[in-house]
Amino acid sequence: MVAAPISFYRASERPFGAFSNLFRREILIAGRTFATTEHAYQALKPRDARVRDWLLAAPAPSLLAIAAHTLPSESADPTEIMARTADALLGFHTRPGWSRLRFPWMLRCLDAKFDQHPDLAELLLSTGDSAIIEAGRIDDDAGRRWGIVNGRGSNYLGRMLQRVRHRLGGPCVEDPDLDERLAAGAVPLAAALEELGWT
Repeated sequence: MVAAPISFYRASERPFGAFSNLFRREILIAGRTFATTEHAYQALKPRDARVRDWLLAAPAPSLLAIAAHTLPSESADPTEIMARTADALLGFHTRPGWSRLRFPWMLRCLDAKFDQHPDLAELLLSTGDSAIIEAGRIDDDAGRRWGIVNGRGSNYLGRMLQRVRHRLGGPCVEDPDLDERLAAGAVPLAAALEELGWT
């Protein structure tokens, strides 16, 4: 019998909202402490330290996530501002190689979260062999990359959580596509961390 999948989205959902990157738990990674996994993940995205500081100053993890997917604009029209996605950032504010290094960086952030918080590791292991799905609500590239929205998406966040679960002692889920993305991003990630002096 195949176990029912476990879906999550909002950090406030119990109990599996703790799998959200917006769930408020500090993590220490690369010699830095971040308020949430989302903060750690987004901290490596900008090439400019001023943009990084601006993103990390967001008063809530959800605002950080929204801001990281928009390009600062002179426009006062929030519709126009929000229409600018992470793709618009490429080549201006986003670190070169981000499209590759984001995958191993996300996995490192998730490893830190579950290694540093035994209660969260226990919750992750409690999922057994269930598929883990980020059931996104925002139907855009990022939503479909990290989760599944309206039946479409790659669910890389859920798949990485399954990878962390396996590392912690849970069942193995073969995932050649994820393996390929993690390998392709390893060198760019190492270069970015070295450039910043993050150990």
